[in-house]
Amino acid sequence: MKDEFLAAAIEEAKKGLAEGGIPIGSVIVHNGKIIGRGHNRRIQSGSPTLHGEMDALENAGRQPAKVYKESVLYTTLSPCSMCTGAILLYGIPKVIIGENKTFMGEENLLFSRGVITEVVQDEECISMMEKFIADRPQLWNEDIGEE
Repeated sequence: MKDEFLAAAIEEAKKGLAEGGIPIGSVIVHNGKIIGRGHNRRIQSGSPTLHGEMDALENAGRQPAKVYKESVLYTTLSPCSMCTGAILLYGIPKVIIGENKTFMGEENLLFSRGVITEVVQDEECISMMEKFIADRPQLWNEDIGEE
């Protein structure tokens, strides 16, 4: 049985894909409750920074520092350097990553800074990203800053 919070992040990724965007989703959980959810909306919003993790932070709204320091961030894909920076900035102590097979983000930086980082290699996350990368390589390369 899939973790309910990873499942929620996957649902966010599917929303992004249905909107014509990149299928990466994220949720922020505090005391067993989702306080922020989001998905990559760079394409939909014309934004250079609206990755899934950033959207979840934005949708969590302004929170006391203590809340972030007690939260877990779930994301369908290994966080890029920008999202990793936000995780470190807000002191989120634990990150659950759906997969890092299609993209290896800054997990080593998270680990080096004491963030508990768990990669689950979820098959649904992997297949969703593999299909997207194969179908829309230009959008994927744009998202990760490659072309």
